[in-house]
Amino acid sequence: MKKLVAFDLDGTLALSKQPLDEDMAGRIADLLDVCLVDIISGGDWPQFEKQVVSRLPERAKLANLFIQPTTGTKLYRWSGEWKPVYAELFSADERHQIEKALDEAVKAEGLDEGQTWGDRIEDRGSQITFSGLGQDAPLVAKNAWDADRSKREALQRRLRAALPDLSINIGGSTSIDITRQGVDKQYGLKKLLPVAGVDAAEVLFVGDAIYPGGNDYPAKEMGLDTIKVDEIEQTRLVISTVATVLRD
Repeated sequence: MKKLVAFDLDGTLALSKQPLDEDMAGRIADLLDVCLVDIISGGDWPQFEKQVVSRLPERAKLANLFIQPTTGTKLYRWSGEWKPVYAELFSADERHQIEKALDEAVKAEGLDEGQTWGDRIEDRGSQITFSGLGQDAPLVAKNAWDADRSKREALQRRLRAALPDLSINIGGSTSIDITRQGVDKQYGLKKLLPVAGVDAAEVLFVGDAIYPGGNDYPAKEMGLDTIKVDEIEQTRLVISTVATVLRD
């Protein structure tokens, strides 16, 4: 029997950087009535606050919810208010090395041309994220930019050669997430298990990037039961089915 359901955020529960819609927020609240829920993604806490926390209905059992920003290198829990349990941050030297490598790799791959919206490199403390079209790009442009992931796969290969001691994974629709070596969703989920009081066999993971090189794939490599979704409508069905099974 599953005791915890873990979710990716963008592309799984909501469109990229968009808040949960009312229906999805209600379904998450329903799931919180019957099990623990974890949401783990590359965004930082302010993004989770905007996309998830502020959207949940008052009836949601927040004590059953775990929020893991920046690929699990941070953990937040509710105890009258949202508080960080831990945060693992890059040093100034690490940040400089990553940003320099990113700048060089982007130019080498010819990805430094064309229109962008907002910053392309975001320092999230424990993770640095490259967004191909910028942080504020419209969804239509983002969805069309690298639908087959070829641009990011080439950039990923170049960055892995330049930064061999770091983890570099494709995420979202235009992004690449860079963390310390070994820091990926498997790392974050393993840190979560003792805090949540569950073991791996009691966890179900749901994400849209469960493929080699995708930032959800480490959950599968960890041995968790996983469900790959291709669109948010599939996630709604998964949540309803799991909630019904656990309620019965």
